[in-house]
Amino acid sequence: MAAAGAHRPGPLKQQNKAHKGGKHSGSSQRRAGGRVPVKAQPRRRLRDLNRVDRRHQALQLRRQRKEAVLAEKRSLGSKDGPPHLVVVVLLHSRAAAHDCLRLLQSQDSAVVRADEGTAGGFALLCPRLKQRWRFVPAQAGDLHAVLDLAKVADSLLFILDPVDGWDTAGEHCLSCLFAQGLPSYALAVPGGTDLPPKKRIDARKKLSKSIEKRFPEAKLFPLNTEQESSLLLRHLSSQKQRHLAFRDRRAHLLARAAEFVPSQDSDLVGTLKVSGFVRGQTLNVNSLVHIVGHGDFQLSQVDAPPDPLSLNPRVVKGQKKSQDMEVQDDSGNGADEMEEDVKVLMKADPSKQESLQSEVVPDPMEGEQTWPTEEELQEAEDSLKADRRVVKVPKGTSKYQAAWIVDDGEEGSEKDDDDDEDDDMDDLMEEAVSQEGDSSEEEEAGEEESETMTVSECLRDDQYDEKMEEDEQMLERYKQERMDEMFPDEVDTPRDVPARVRFQKYRGLKSFRTSPWDPKENLPRDYARIFQFQDFSRTRKNLFKQIEKEETEGALVGWYVTLHVCNVPVSVMESFKEGKPLVLFSLLPHEQKMSVLNFLVRRHPGNSEPVRAKEELIFHCGFRRFRASPLFSQHTSADKHKLERFLRPDAALVVTVYAPITFPPASVLLFKQRSNGMHDLIATGSLLSVDPDRIVIKRLVLSGHPFKIFTKTAVVRYMFFNREDVMWFKPVELRTKWGRRGHIKEPLGTHGHMKCHFDGQLKSQDTVLLNLYKRVFPKWTYDPHVPEPVPWVRSESTLPEWEVEME
Repeated sequence: MAAAGAHRPGPLKQQNKAHKGGKHSGSSQRRAGGRVPVKAQPRRRLRDLNRVDRRHQALQLRRQRKEAVLAEKRSLGSKDGPPHLVVVVLLHSRAAAHDCLRLLQSQDSAVVRADEGTAGGFALLCPRLKQRWRFVPAQAGDLHAVLDLAKVADSLLFILDPVDGWDTAGEHCLSCLFAQGLPSYALAVPGGTDLPPKKRIDARKKLSKSIEKRFPEAKLFPLNTEQESSLLLRHLSSQKQRHLAFRDRRAHLLARAAEFVPSQDSDLVGTLKVSGFVRGQTLNVNSLVHIVGHGDFQLSQVDAPPDPLSLNPRVVKGQKKSQDMEVQDDSGNGADEMEEDVKVLMKADPSKQESLQSEVVPDPMEGEQTWPTEEELQEAEDSLKADRRVVKVPKGTSKYQAAWIVDDGEEGSEKDDDDDEDDDMDDLMEEAVSQEGDSSEEEEAGEEESETMTVSECLRDDQYDEKMEEDEQMLERYKQERMDEMFPDEVDTPRDVPARVRFQKYRGLKSFRTSPWDPKENLPRDYARIFQFQDFSRTRKNLFKQIEKEETEGALVGWYVTLHVCNVPVSVMESFKEGKPLVLFSLLPHEQKMSVLNFLVRRHPGNSEPVRAKEELIFHCGFRRFRASPLFSQHTSADKHKLERFLRPDAALVVTVYAPITFPPASVLLFKQRSNGMHDLIATGSLLSVDPDRIVIKRLVLSGHPFKIFTKTAVVRYMFFNREDVMWFKPVELRTKWGRRGHIKEPLGTHGHMKCHFDGQLKSQDTVLLNLYKRVFPKWTYDPHVPEPVPWVRSESTLPEWEVEME
């Protein structure tokens, strides 16, 4: 009965329309009538786990993570792992490092070994605790030494003043360390015993409150007795280790000893034998190494000398001494044993070794399709003879020099706005030269007088005048920054050069966001020298997978090895003898090659001086440091990014430079060198990408003013000054500061007036704008040599913003 009485739809049943997919991103998946392909299920996930199995699986994962953390903590400082590297950093000029190190050395049943490389450094061996430490004091005021040691340190030991904590130099040092990446740390407070007990407690409370901003929930360790130093050591060995991503994926080494062997050809270059403990990852002899501050080099071989900091030293036959005595005497016979028992672990294979080539050598004839015939060469020579012109040149000028002299009529045809300031300076220099030529006899007389003239003491002091000149330059830069904020990208149309010639490299865009721009169009010659990945993210992912699988062969973590570094300048050894740390990092594949790097940075709040684009800055990127003149651009998700003329204090910007490839993540610090040699921290951030196809667009805005206003039309003047320029820029869309949009209809007269049509009536106080765009590229200013900074002192010459008044 139920089957016989089944309901059937009648002719009046409602028929709904089928859903239209539209033109959005998911429409391609719905073109098969709504059917979606079935995802392939992995075999291990075919059956769902029940509740007990899920709980058991979570317990296993938790246990594995816990065991990994414990294994890492046990291996650090043990006989199988590298010694626990502790870098001592002074944060106050009154802090006493010598007393702290003396207390740390006075441990029961511990053996102290002095370091060869660093002044004041020592190794501490505790066979009873089965732990070994290496303490390296960072030289106070040497910013590069502090940052280099923090790159490889397992723990940082900050020495604070019991009253003030840290001074301005210590604050600057902490800002740099936090931006680079801070490993595990401990805060020690020596001294304060001369204060009364009540004042001592108050000072400790005040110090704890003052450090909360930098170190929340940090514990202060007093360091006045041996018992307190034992507590500090126990805390250093048991605390959780912080990981820095850029060093965990690369083998690195802090030199404990070094020896320089000059080559046969020159004494200035040779082989550097660096001994130390391998950290981070397995060290392969065929990979390149980067000596921080000195450059990239190749390895020839890796040796395995005996461990000088062994907890269980080898007993020599016929030597009947106690174990403790042997540990102490081992330091004296270390050189002899190293010569006797050095084992060669591996030698470099030339077929597998990484190349030091960092740039592509471009072939200028690569794009040439045909070779000129003899007749065409003869025609070219004849045309050159016909085009010869007579130019007045100074006496003694050769033909080659005369060919470069430009007449006054040819100047300015290919000027670019980036070189306006340089051209102005050249004009001033030419005027000065002409004045010198006109009055040469007067200058000679003046020189004769100046030889017999005595200068008073007040005139010799030029420091005050130099300071006033720096203040004038700083004031001018503040004004330029304010002008760029008030009138972004606006320029004046030149009167002496036609606008169509002056802005011939620029173009108009219908929409900055959606209009197309080919990333391979009109590339500069420097792009022929760089390397580019077909898919950078995929290459990076595959490299990191190989590192996690530990597929590389070489010296394992914790081994004491000697690296033979080839073709190293003798200056590296000289800096090591001066007490500077010698830090080596193993490079991943392709990391020696040049490309275009993009850094995402934010302005440091402690610096407010204006920083213009293309100024020379000092970069600390991961384990590298170099000098370059970067471009600043906005950080957006679009395919085009607008150039910024100044480093903005209120927004994150992208900094673009030519530099060696580095695989992110990597921190970046931007410094600016003062005239006195100090390095000021101006911005901090991280490596965003390695992408030469990132398009940075420079915008120019030409402004005009409405002269006569009608309902939807207006006569605009002062944007152009001749009729031909108006016709040239007629296709470009106009906009106003009050939001109107329009276009040029026709020119009026011959002085640049033009009739424009808008989507509404203009206001009399409105301004008509025309946007022009050009792609810009960074300049090849990469310089791996960074001068050593002068000890940092807070600058007092910065002008507050309210003092900068616009004229």
